[in-house]
Amino acid sequence: MAESIMSKAATMEIPINSNGDTRALPEDDSLEQAAQGQWRINEKVGNPTVTRDLQQVMVSGPNLNETSIVSGGYGGTAEGIIPTSSIKGSTMHHSSTSSSAMAEEATRGVAVEKFDIMKKWGLNTYKCTKQMISERFGRGSRTVDLELEAQIDVLRDTKRKYENVLRLARALTNHFYSMVQTQHALGDTFADLSQKSPELRDEFGYNAETQKLLCKNGETLLGAINFFVSSINTLVNKTMEDTLMTIKMYENARLEFDAYRADLEELNLGPRDAVTLARIETAQNEYQDHKDKYERLRSDVSVKLKFLEENKVKVMHKQLLLFHNAISAYFAGNQQQLEQTLKQFNIKLKPPGSDKPSWLEEQ
Repeated sequence: MAESIMSKAATMEIPINSNGDTRALPEDDSLEQAAQGQWRINEKVGNPTVTRDLQQVMVSGPNLNETSIVSGGYGGTAEGIIPTSSIKGSTMHHSSTSSSAMAEEATRGVAVEKFDIMKKWGLNTYKCTKQMISERFGRGSRTVDLELEAQIDVLRDTKRKYENVLRLARALTNHFYSMVQTQHALGDTFADLSQKSPELRDEFGYNAETQKLLCKNGETLLGAINFFVSSINTLVNKTMEDTLMTIKMYENARLEFDAYRADLEELNLGPRDAVTLARIETAQNEYQDHKDKYERLRSDVSVKLKFLEENKVKVMHKQLLLFHNAISAYFAGNQQQLEQTLKQFNIKLKPPGSDKPSWLEEQ
């Protein structure tokens, strides 16, 4: 009988108004009687909890904020009821904890990597500084390639001398440019005076033409000298400088090689226990790596020095011939030979005023 009443109560419809409130609606007598009958039955069998819950649901409606999952079927014990709010909360907490753990792990990995880099750099700097001080005070040995060191010294001396040539050539260009501008202004002045002084018209006219001719030849010579200066500047500040940068890398590699070599020799002279043997093996590997780097850079320096010497001879042969022919033709007053020299070396003169910015660039 109790099961038939429970089935009837569970299948009955609960009327709800538009506001979701059941208290304003008329009561269902059959539903009320069924609930009261079930109350009496459960009181007799000693289990009033289920009927009270059923009555509360029928009267006030289900509480959607406290929805639960029933484990074990309808009418199970309280231990089988799992609130869904607790499941949702635990899932969100687990997801947020997992994300924060992953972010923390990534940050820790970056920090460890940076620490390892700083540690390696610090040890390398310490060993190289120690080796450098030992060499300066004559306590440590250094690896020396006598032939290569001699070539490097020659290159540095050559670069200093070529820098002096470049400085003097630029000074000559500036002075000669000022002279050409003065000649140009003097020629314009002579031409103006020839128009305003009828009694000296011819004399002023001759001098004006001479100054204009000298100015034209001077501009041609300036083109040749500028080309000479540009080529020397490229040779000194680009080609030689590139080789010297490789030499600097080679010297740093040599210092590192000697530092790790000295460290390995010091370990080999000490006791041979398990810890020392592991350190010797590590030092041997580091020594071999720096030895390979040193030999590779030494080979690169040798090749670059060879090509630099060939390039220097080729460039200077052309530039010295240009400088000599242009200067000789100018001071000999041979305008045709001067122009021919520029054509021989494919030098094109810029038209007057081409170096000035356009009116758009001045805005």
